[in-house]
Amino acid sequence: MSVQVIFLGTAGSIPTIARSLPAVAIRRKGELTLFDCGEGVQRQMVRAHLGFNKKMKVLVTHMHGDHVLGLPGLIQTMSLLGRTKKLEVYGPSGLKEFVDAIEQTVHFSLTFPLELVEVEDEGLVCEEKEYQIHSAWAKHSIPAFAYSFVEKPRPGRFHPQKARELGIPEGTLWGQLQRGVAVKLKDGRVVNPEEVVESPRKGRSVVYTGDSRYSNSIVKLAKYTDLLIHDCTFDDSLRERAEKDGHSTPSTAVKTALRAKAKRLVLTHISARYKEPMLLLEQAKETFPEVIVAEDFMRIDLPRVDNVIK
Repeated sequence: MSVQVIFLGTAGSIPTIARSLPAVAIRRKGELTLFDCGEGVQRQMVRAHLGFNKKMKVLVTHMHGDHVLGLPGLIQTMSLLGRTKKLEVYGPSGLKEFVDAIEQTVHFSLTFPLELVEVEDEGLVCEEKEYQIHSAWAKHSIPAFAYSFVEKPRPGRFHPQKARELGIPEGTLWGQLQRGVAVKLKDGRVVNPEEVVESPRKGRSVVYTGDSRYSNSIVKLAKYTDLLIHDCTFDDSLRERAEKDGHSTPSTAVKTALRAKAKRLVLTHISARYKEPMLLLEQAKETFPEVIVAEDFMRIDLPRVDNVIK
């Protein structure tokens, strides 16, 4: 089961020839989770072959135009293509008012249920059977959130040969053991799950900061994450400008990654002043080697995590 991260837009504030506005998709089991929704996101999704009728959530970090103005076009495109599945959209205060204004002034008919949820504070945003999404306060010029996508622990490996050696018939009892339930055999013996099933395995996680200067809340959210996707609007020579505008530089992103003990770091929200991002990459690599600069349509596959939970 793969978890793939697809970068649909990696620019900061204004698009360039090479970079569209912020949008990062996570694809897992045929489901999409979209962080931010910059203008033209539906075209980026077409080019990335993501489809428009999958189970899908959109999580808007804040109500600046480059992060939310793609939402009306996405909703209209989905309707024109006959989407039927519910679309869940999460974001800070103002999200519902924004979508209501679009519906009242731009006339199109929805073909699917649209659920709008305003996130009021950091914590659990939504919970599915196999994963959770959490929020933390970012530090930007307006109220803004960072988000984490975290898989729940997966069951440990089941050992069929051990089960056979213990005389456990294949079928229902195997399933119970895999779900962590002890079983009683016909001869009266009780077999506990740990006799044939390994300890649970850690799930994978992705953290997306949106626009933010350094934030202790984000460090906490990103603790031990597999992939930290961090704002890197300016290079380190413009640190004061970044701080003033509520953005980050390579050293800020690296500071977050190091304190969170993140495994990998991706820099995004790149200012149009950088035709080539090599300067940003070099500054980050000085202290954090596992770092890359995001490019539109770049894909990262997160490997399965097989370490057991101690």
